[in-house]
Amino acid sequence: MSKKQFAIIGMGRFGSSVARSLSDMGFQVLAIDSDEQRVQEIVNIVTYAVSADSTDEEAMRSIGIRNFDVVVVAIGQDIQSSILTTLILKDMGVSRIIVKAQNELHGKVLNKIGADKVIYPERDMGLRLAHNLISPNVLDFIELSQDHSIVEIQATAGIIGQSLKELNIRAKYNCNVMAIKTGTNMNISPNADDLLKPEDILVVVGKNKDLKSLELAFSEG
Repeated sequence: MSKKQFAIIGMGRFGSSVARSLSDMGFQVLAIDSDEQRVQEIVNIVTYAVSADSTDEEAMRSIGIRNFDVVVVAIGQDIQSSILTTLILKDMGVSRIIVKAQNELHGKVLNKIGADKVIYPERDMGLRLAHNLISPNVLDFIELSQDHSIVEIQATAGIIGQSLKELNIRAKYNCNVMAIKTGTNMNISPNADDLLKPEDILVVVGKNKDLKSLELAFSEG
């Protein structure tokens, strides 16, 4: 089975990072930017790199953008270009369109015009940082929906040596421990009687308000 082909539009910090990462994983990547200098900076890293105006439908057709499995619109501050590019890609029948949004209003517009997925890199990074500042042992925070998330929590001194049964996280905080990470090992069915070790990381899912209570309790523990 052939690998997916990706096109990334906008070679700013976010777009170039996505393009580099996909290339490193062995995928074919087309990098597009209207700035020739940015194109030159990425040309030796991706499969193809072209300088083009993504709001020019004919230019997009000549590139063959419709042939790519996924197109990521990573245009920076120019919201108008981001929206117009998404509209053009949608009209051309691109299979999957993922668009970076600057704010909630921008995201709502993108959803309405048919973006398959809208992402908020700055907001999500800020959310992760805020959780880490509140509770330094929170290593990662992934928002599943408006009300539910997953957090990765480093075992703190207060819970090391205790078992999941003793912690009783489900009853106390209404959250569920999905897995325990130890180094590169992921235990997706942890035993309730296993004692937590200093290097253990709990992967917990729950409602945001309940996870907040859990984070605060563990940071104190």
